[in-house]
Amino acid sequence: MEPIRFRSAIRYWNPEKQSGLAVADIPSDHIGTLGGLKQQRVHGRIGGVEFTSNVMPAGGGRLALSVSKAMQRDAGAAVGDPIEVEITSVGRD
Repeated sequence: MEPIRFRSAIRYWNPEKQSGLAVADIPSDHIGTLGGLKQQRVHGRIGGVEFTSNVMPAGGGRLALSVSKAMQRDAGAAVGDPIEVEITSVGRD
């Protein structure tokens, strides 16, 4: 798989709560390459820092990358910040 690269802002899954799960929305033109609107494991980099996480359907035809607190810390990012994401592989642990 060719790496998928995009820029997205980190947001709360449920913006009304302003806490909990943080995600970054994946642009719609990459959803097909990632296998569609399904939950699966992905590997890649945020700001050059490697990660293993999950993508999941986010409603309304969207797919989102789960961005853990450890991923945020390692990348020097926080909720509300734009990040550069590179997904290098799908489905392997």
